[in-house]
Amino acid sequence: MTALKIGLIGTGYMGKCHALAWNSVAPVFGDVERPHLAVLAEASKELAEKKARELGFARATGDWRSLVEDPAVDVVSITTPNAFHPEMAIAALEAGKHVWCEKPMAVRLDDAERMREAARVSTRVAVLGYNYIQNPVIRLIRRILDEGQIGEVNHVRLEMDEDFMANPEDLFYWKSEASSGHGALDDFGVHPLSILRVLLGGVRRVCGHMTKPYADRPLQGGGRRAVETYDIATVLMELENGASGLIALNRSAWGRKGRIFLQIFGARGSVVYDQERMNEVQLYTADGTKETQGFRTILTGPQHPPYDKFIPAPGHGLGFNDLKIIECRELIRRIAGEEAYILDFEDGIRIERTVDAIARSAHEDRWIDVGADERRAAA
Repeated sequence: MTALKIGLIGTGYMGKCHALAWNSVAPVFGDVERPHLAVLAEASKELAEKKARELGFARATGDWRSLVEDPAVDVVSITTPNAFHPEMAIAALEAGKHVWCEKPMAVRLDDAERMREAARVSTRVAVLGYNYIQNPVIRLIRRILDEGQIGEVNHVRLEMDEDFMANPEDLFYWKSEASSGHGALDDFGVHPLSILRVLLGGVRRVCGHMTKPYADRPLQGGGRRAVETYDIATVLMELENGASGLIALNRSAWGRKGRIFLQIFGARGSVVYDQERMNEVQLYTADGTKETQGFRTILTGPQHPPYDKFIPAPGHGLGFNDLKIIECRELIRRIAGEEAYILDFEDGIRIERTVDAIARSAHEDRWIDVGADERRAAA
């Protein structure tokens, strides 16, 4: 496969992650041509030129539309705020480009549906930035489940907590605006849903609750503005396989930095994973004598692919940006027509429909059948 030519829109936190992944995927994996970093787009030409020099892109532009239309670009990485995803992704797909778009797909479900339809029409590859599923630990948990090591799963709990919005006196910014989405639910609640999707499949029905811990926040120039999004969300759910589940989300949780806490309970054992200890997993199996039963900690190493592509020794650990490099390699596999461990727009729309159902459930104070929404959409 010839070297892919890359266009990057946005150079914030996730934009830099994408750039690092495109720069690193060839030397880490050693089985692909080094991508050519062709064009970088930012809000202004000056900023774009600065970031292009830093990140290694050949050209820069202050107009993302010119990047999308550029014949020198094969793949467009979209790392802008959520509200811009639909227009950019659809334009890129209509221009015949592959798309790597950060999560979530969109702020509104109908926009996400349009993105999915554009991907279907284009026949190009369109994937989403759910890099937490790329952790070798998550792949190991999937293998544990597939092999039936803990028996039939009957209950799952997922918590995701961070404290970047914990201080009530931090300034109001765009994540507290309704235009950014529901709040914790779609800002990062989609990550637990992505993990559920790869491990246990979809969600059948949900009962959601959302709340605002702080009514308002201070403005830069003085005064205060009402918070429009919900920083805490809790979801009861029934999975498609009949198991029960719970998701708890809080982006105002003091002391929590990047916590995804997963517990899976089966008929013959349990699995526990905490992303703040992202290179280990705990496994309990109900075998042996009661005197010797207990959780055992499995530390990742070269025996858990693709950890071996980064480090030849166990116990040294992978990080967030490493997961993005793995995701980049999976994207290249999909573009090459190979089987890939990645979530595309078809998977993404199911996550978005679940988010929408949870939000409606919270506002309408009732259970919502996500499966019914899926069936109506398919009709």
